[in-house]
Amino acid sequence: MKIAFSSSGETLESPLDVRFGRAPKFIVYDLDSGALEAIDNRQSMDSAQGAGIQSAETVARLGVNALVSGHCGPKAFRVLQAAGIKIYTSDAPTVAAALELYRAGKLVEAKTADVDGHWV
Repeated sequence: MKIAFSSSGETLESPLDVRFGRAPKFIVYDLDSGALEAIDNRQSMDSAQGAGIQSAETVARLGVNALVSGHCGPKAFRVLQAAGIKIYTSDAPTVAAALELYRAGKLVEAKTADVDGHWV
């Protein structure tokens, strides 16, 4: 199973980015193999508008089953939900800390977006 994290860096020690659509990177972690991949999100990050939708489409193409981010807006939430991706929000300081919370079952699946669109 693959899980994506919004991040400002390329490693598990990188900070978990509170913004989904404008996160500089996504860290994709395979829970079965332990493989890690950093995906650049600069194109969406620098968009004048539609960053959440573009980021959600990017994450959906990665074939992940779940996403952990600080926050997720309504348009991105709908795209991720339509792709069958479970969404979790966390205030963990790093991707590694968020991963541990996920593994321990301490993250609750989001049922709705938790911020308005165009949140910064």
